[in-house]
Amino acid sequence: MNRLMTSALALTVMAGAAQAADDVKLQLKWVTQAQFAGYYVALEKGFYEAEGLNVTIMAGGPDIAPTQVIAGGGADVVIDWMPPALAAREKGLPLVNIAQPFKSSGMMLTCLAETGITAPADFKGHTLGVWFFGNEYPFLSWMSTLGLSTAGGADGVTVLKQGFNVDPLLQKQADCISTMTYNEYWQVIDAGIAPDQLVTFKYEDQGVATLEDGLYVMEANLADPAFVDKMVRFVRASMLGWKYAEANPDEAAMIVLDNDETGAQTEAHQKRMMAEVARLTAGSNGALDPADFDRTVATLMAGGSDPVITALPVGAWTHMITDLALK
Repeated sequence: MNRLMTSALALTVMAGAAQAADDVKLQLKWVTQAQFAGYYVALEKGFYEAEGLNVTIMAGGPDIAPTQVIAGGGADVVIDWMPPALAAREKGLPLVNIAQPFKSSGMMLTCLAETGITAPADFKGHTLGVWFFGNEYPFLSWMSTLGLSTAGGADGVTVLKQGFNVDPLLQKQADCISTMTYNEYWQVIDAGIAPDQLVTFKYEDQGVATLEDGLYVMEANLADPAFVDKMVRFVRASMLGWKYAEANPDEAAMIVLDNDETGAQTEAHQKRMMAEVARLTAGSNGALDPADFDRTVATLMAGGSDPVITALPVGAWTHMITDLALK
């Protein structure tokens, strides 16, 4: 038995060495930053190469929607939040979550303490900054559960379409703005506002958190054994990258900086971001927790007369890849 296993392993290694590396195009949800450190670490540490993969990581930005990129055939796999992925699926784009490196949500509303807001019930009558392009879905579901209209007025909230910056809070155009624990919150702090001048509401703490930064592919591709095999190797190497990044956050941040072609990121910001991101990936081995999926779906369907999705998704995630990648 041992000789047979040894022979089989040797044949596998020889076959892998003889084959050319398989190309994989990964589309990020946003620009190059520590939010995606695990993938850059896997690239730089040779984890992808060891799996026979030639991975191209494509940075995102304000004008790049991962769902549109993969729909147009521009990527094999994309990183996206589950709300826009499920919304796109219901509208006819058959995306499937194949892995979920992020266990917790980093999304929150950050408010100026001087507004008098101390609890979600205090949002009424205030102006709240909200990201759109698919990022608004968790917010809209949350407001629905609070019974607050987003049409403005004394009994609702006024929604300010927020750019991907913190200017509305700094300029006092909004009383609260959308921030991530690992990014925009610290931009507010760096702008000179002290933590005790802020009040934050994490979606995770409010029970309305939805899954973020999952890996998605087109459903039809999962019928192709060669594609499945490629994704198994990709997920396995990516999770090695994530766990290495968690254990070595400063090194991971520097790897991200080395891959930032814009030169816009700073060492201090990326190291701080990586420390926060590690808290969100902690506890995940890459396999989607069905309970987290159910919670996300329940949040998205709690929109009263205007839910993000109108029916329970079927086939929107699979353990096919992670079962093979993590065994």
